[in-house]
Amino acid sequence: MKVKRVLISVTDKTGLVEFANVLAKKGAEIFSTGGTLKVLQGASINAKSISDVTNFPEILDGRVKTLHPAVFAGILAKRDMKSHLDQLDKLKLSLFDMVVVNLYRFEETVASGAGLETIVENIDIGGPSLIRAAAKNYEGCAVVVEPSQYNEVAAEINNKGEVSLDLMKRLAAKAFEKVAEYDVAIAGFYMEKFGDGRSLGDSIFVAEHKDMDLRYGENPHQSAGYYGSFEKYFEKLHGKELSYNNLVDIDAAQRLVHEFDEPTAVIIKHTNPCGVAAAQDVFKAYTKALRTDSKSAFGGIVAFNRKVDGMLAEQLNQIFLEVVIAPEFSHEALELLKKKKDRRLMLSKSKLPDDIQMRSSCGGVLAQTADNIVLNDNDLRVVTSRKPSESELRDLKFAYIVCKHVKSNAIVFVKDGMTLGSGAGQMSRIDSVKIARMKADEAGLDLKGSVVASDAFFPFADNVEEIAKAGAAAIIQPGGSVRDSESIEAADKLNIAMVFTGIRHFKH
Repeated sequence: MKVKRVLISVTDKTGLVEFANVLAKKGAEIFSTGGTLKVLQGASINAKSISDVTNFPEILDGRVKTLHPAVFAGILAKRDMKSHLDQLDKLKLSLFDMVVVNLYRFEETVASGAGLETIVENIDIGGPSLIRAAAKNYEGCAVVVEPSQYNEVAAEINNKGEVSLDLMKRLAAKAFEKVAEYDVAIAGFYMEKFGDGRSLGDSIFVAEHKDMDLRYGENPHQSAGYYGSFEKYFEKLHGKELSYNNLVDIDAAQRLVHEFDEPTAVIIKHTNPCGVAAAQDVFKAYTKALRTDSKSAFGGIVAFNRKVDGMLAEQLNQIFLEVVIAPEFSHEALELLKKKKDRRLMLSKSKLPDDIQMRSSCGGVLAQTADNIVLNDNDLRVVTSRKPSESELRDLKFAYIVCKHVKSNAIVFVKDGMTLGSGAGQMSRIDSVKIARMKADEAGLDLKGSVVASDAFFPFADNVEEIAKAGAAAIIQPGGSVRDSESIEAADKLNIAMVFTGIRHFKH
């Protein structure tokens, strides 16, 4: 399709003059609005005001300028329908062959912390309407919504003298995607401000732009990208590009380490914590966490909730780690850690939000609110004759937090604020108990006097019996099994304290 008449109205002026010059040199008649018109005329491009088309001035501080039949008729008229063309001719209206529009910066305005009135004024009305109209009539009107598209469109016009139908189809698809993202962002803001916030309603609003392309997904044959605002939460200080699996593990590490107030180190492997410990400082916390399972820690991701200094950095350099996350790094630490050129160093900037969690399933999407319930002492119910000591109770609560972040069926042994062994992702809970014991044995860690957390109830007393063989002194679990009495009886018989929480933490 030859481009004879164009409407240009853009917020982002990047590449505008160069693109408009291509159109003008090919004889296109250009109409524009407001600030865009000033830029074009200032660059000596023969652009006319859209008011010359509508015979109506821009009004209401620019709120109404393109919303007019003379504009939309020229965009929407079907070129292969004589009745449409006859109507335009009768009304002395002309066709538009291209619409170049990008939208007001709504999301950027929200992110800037602007007031409500300013945010509302940055909701574009005419722009989405123009884009939708042109995209609907893609066979007759090309629609360009991003400066990144200018080069391809300009190349076709320069080389062929027209825009191909194939390109017009692709431009239309991108246009509808852009408007959908924009509308969802506005809907999400209004839901947060005036509606039910992040609760699960009849609709799920997800408005995220692709922030980065990833080399591949979980495996090399899978494509992947990150959609969102990564730099809002992290800054990459060093290392090679992040992978899909890195991002999944970074999320897991960061969410767990932020559950603790005391200095804590978390080592993650394949989203499961293979070592977690709290201490007076993060150096001691890391050495304790590493003892839990140094073999699995190789190639893992470690997160801290305190500053990493030079002494800790020297320890971190002793093994291969994919990613190190901390809220601060000393100059000395950065100098040491950067010696490993590929290792990613991530500065954590803020706590991750409790977003609605989604995953594809059965040809649709499953959604749930985040598992952000906090265990407090009022939730705890001692169900055995023996009560846990103060130190055991501290460890029980620590273990239960860690267990929440372990794949089900989850079992975690803890003593003195340090994980001793974990069993994750097993079909049978007693197998998780056995694996946790095995991991502790491999690490040379004594389970005598330890405590155990389970993410869900024990279906049989054999779990308690297996835990007792390991030497554990106390158990924390949700309770709720029809066989709870059998587990309580076994614990009493073995002199083990057992605490019920009433809170299950399945993590599938």
